Amino acid sequence: MDENFDEQNKLPELKLDAKQAQGFLSFFKTLPNDPRAVRFFDRRDYYTAHGENATFIAKTYYRTTTALRQLGSGSNGLSSVSVNKNMFETITRDLLLERTDHTLELYEGSGSNWRLMKSASPGNLSSFEDVLFANNEMQDTPVVVALLPNFRENGCTVGFSYVDLTKRILGLVEFLDDSHFTNVESALVALGCKECLLPLESGKSSECRTLSDALTRCGVMVTERKKTEFKARDLVQDLGRLVKGSIEPVRDLVSGFEFAPAALGALLSYAELLADEGNYGNYSICRYNLGSFMRLDSAAMRALNVLESKTDANKNFSLFGLMNRTCTAGMGKRLLHMWLKQPLLDISEINSRLDLVQAFVEDTELRQDLRQHLRRISDIERLMRNIQRTRAGLQHIVKLYQSSIRVPHIKSALEKYDGQFSSLIKERYLDPFELLTDDDHLNKFIALVETSVDLDQLENGEYMISPSYDDALATLKSEQESLERQIHNLHKQTAFDLDLPVDKALKLDKGTQFGHVFRITKKEEPKVRKKLSAQFIVLETRKDGVKFTNTKLKKLGDQYQKVLEEYKNCQKELVNRVVQTTATFSEVFEHLAGFLSELDVLLSFADLASSCPTPYTRPRITPPDVGDIVLEGSRHPCVEAQDWVNFIPNDCRLVRGKSWFLIITGPNMGGKSTFIRQVGVNILMAQVGCFVPCEKASISVRDCIFARVGAGDCQLRGVSTFMQEMLETASILKGATENSLVIIDELGRGTSTYDGFGLAWAICEHIVEVIKAPTLFATHFHELTALAHENGNYELQKKQIVGVANYHVSAHIDSSIRKLTMLYKVEPGACDQSFGIHVAEFANFPESVVALAREKAAELEDFSPTSIISTDAGQEQEGSKRKRGYDADDISRGAAKAHKFLKEFAELPLETMDLKQALQQVTKLKDDLQKDVNNSEWLQQFF
Repeated sequence: MDENFDEQNKLPELKLDAKQAQGFLSFFKTLPNDPRAVRFFDRRDYYTAHGENATFIAKTYYRTTTALRQLGSGSNGLSSVSVNKNMFETITRDLLLERTDHTLELYEGSGSNWRLMKSASPGNLSSFEDVLFANNEMQDTPVVVALLPNFRENGCTVGFSYVDLTKRILGLVEFLDDSHFTNVESALVALGCKECLLPLESGKSSECRTLSDALTRCGVMVTERKKTEFKARDLVQDLGRLVKGSIEPVRDLVSGFEFAPAALGALLSYAELLADEGNYGNYSICRYNLGSFMRLDSAAMRALNVLESKTDANKNFSLFGLMNRTCTAGMGKRLLHMWLKQPLLDISEINSRLDLVQAFVEDTELRQDLRQHLRRISDIERLMRNIQRTRAGLQHIVKLYQSSIRVPHIKSALEKYDGQFSSLIKERYLDPFELLTDDDHLNKFIALVETSVDLDQLENGEYMISPSYDDALATLKSEQESLERQIHNLHKQTAFDLDLPVDKALKLDKGTQFGHVFRITKKEEPKVRKKLSAQFIVLETRKDGVKFTNTKLKKLGDQYQKVLEEYKNCQKELVNRVVQTTATFSEVFEHLAGFLSELDVLLSFADLASSCPTPYTRPRITPPDVGDIVLEGSRHPCVEAQDWVNFIPNDCRLVRGKSWFLIITGPNMGGKSTFIRQVGVNILMAQVGCFVPCEKASISVRDCIFARVGAGDCQLRGVSTFMQEMLETASILKGATENSLVIIDELGRGTSTYDGFGLAWAICEHIVEVIKAPTLFATHFHELTALAHENGNYELQKKQIVGVANYHVSAHIDSSIRKLTMLYKVEPGACDQSFGIHVAEFANFPESVVALAREKAAELEDFSPTSIISTDAGQEQEGSKRKRGYDADDISRGAAKAHKFLKEFAELPLETMDLKQALQQVTKLKDDLQKDVNNSEWLQQFF
């Protein structure tokens, strides 16, 4: 395998003479400096890259600088690297599909005369689609977004527009955003944005640093454009050319915004949509609605493993990889990608999807039959795009035809279904298919192809227009066949004259150099030498024999060549005509692609639900303001799909007024993180319209999932692990509503114990009392379990906090051998220890270190214990460790002051301040708090 890889990626030799090298060097110096652009030069048999690009390619892809060659000498020398076709395709795929920090340019030419032929960026792949998706399917539709931020005193108004170049959709919206740009981030995630245009000057202002951070978190490439490009002049006129239908609705839509039209103007200019006439009349435009889908930010997408990552050990590591059982070529995958980024909020639409999935789960024969037909459906969306851009040939038409003739089979399979959801299937699929397959739509296209294309030739791999389709073509075809017969007869006559067996000794060849010629072997030549010299013209003598002709063969061969050229030109003209006619069916195929890809994804959900060892169940969906979130026997779909896992199911009960806020304690490695994530994943799957891995599930619709899990830092941007944690938490406190779901895993561990605990307590209290969102809070601060007042008589403060419940992940310790066994069960009640030292033993710490750890822990645990009442046992446990007890009134007063301090700190506009200003403000807040310390012994412990 390694030998094959080395052979495929072998370094081609850079072959340039001194004159060519000098000419190229002079051209290369004229190229503008663009640090993001990777420039390739097509040298027919191989490609080259030069300068910093060459070093980047050598280090990144060849992983050695020995691949570099020097072009020119001395101070004029230029680092160069050559890559073959396979390596070029690998680099192209990596730069445009995996990374988001480079654009790609391809030049063609020679000497000093080169010109740019193709360019692409992660958001605009169209020029390189033939390279990127020649052997693999297009899984995602890249979207380019343009943002025009307008900062004001009360926040930032964002003009937002986007273009989906695959589906040919333009969208725009305008909204007020907070200082963390939570709306921008959720919109970028929902659309699957790969590239974002910003005005050139905006990136320099301090306000835009936060915006830049939000774009970086979403893995979006930022492209800065001149501010003059963000203009709305002539926009309506330009959209009139691009958008199908009347201009009036477009004018009305654009006039309703102040900043979004300028952003859309920049987008049209950047994507050069008006330069390609194939785009005219093929785009649709819409107002993007931020509130139509569940909002997910980049932190939630990562925490819930929604989309695939390069680090995934197998496809089941991500929700997309697990749920992707689609059959169509690319369309189903792209729709699934979109659905996972845009979970629904509309209960009736969620239930419609669940009804259809249930129908396919219950009727195995229908499901298998439909999936069998869908496997033969091509990527209709991409085929139509190529046809509209006149990049298509007959093979594209034939693929559309082969997909079209499957539709009646799909329709008849659906007609056989007579279960409880038959009316929904009729309304959703059968009626539209009936309309699409009538004589004015698909049947008309099928008839066109069957009349125009020579389908018999497909078995030979030839895509030809049928001669019977056009009189001129039929005439040329009969002339061609007549000449072929005459040449064949002449071949037989010549063999008779030369007394040689036909085909065995006297062969008839056809080549580009001489056209039709006779050929005999060198062995036969002496036998006919006299006749050859007298009656024939010898053209060439080589190892494979002697080639010769005569005036008759030459005349017939020339006539044949002329007719063949005319025939090919006529074919080409007719192919163009058929392609143009097919382009008029774009709306039909657009609708067909939508129905088939939706059917594909729902069948994929049904296949997943019924094929898992422990089947999935249909969730009951309730409105956001009523009902609870109850998951019985819930599992994490991706974890249980791993071969080495025997998953232990757990119940989750988020009940309003009782257990709307769950504090989960327990040992490391005990399953806390998996449990809180699986709740988020189950809710996301339900709102996408899929069955969930539970025995029974009731879910109150959530408008947003916020997740604060895992530690990550970014020293390059000067953001520590703890600061990153605080920024993510701040976005939760500002963005979450009572209809959201909040998942927090370990908060406040990146600073001192008391600071961290104070923050965690204040944040919990704020979520419970102000935001009122259902929350899963996993922690090692066992003191936080005191928040759950209604479960006992533990009173830290006078005010009652309602809706908090304690849960813990259970573990068993064999005291005789000090062995810890994880039980992975989530049970009611608080846990009084974290078993950290036992986990260290699992990690094979040296015995001396473990012994010292036990000794120090024992010293620190010699505090006055505070009782916590466990919900399941109703017995006192010694768990909350404090050096001293405090009066409840004192704690209440102190906590109120601490809460005020934290609230004022959270409201500081740190992103707009420089370091000196920020330190001054924080010092002032700290001094104010210190004045209150004398009145509260509880507060004094923090100073």
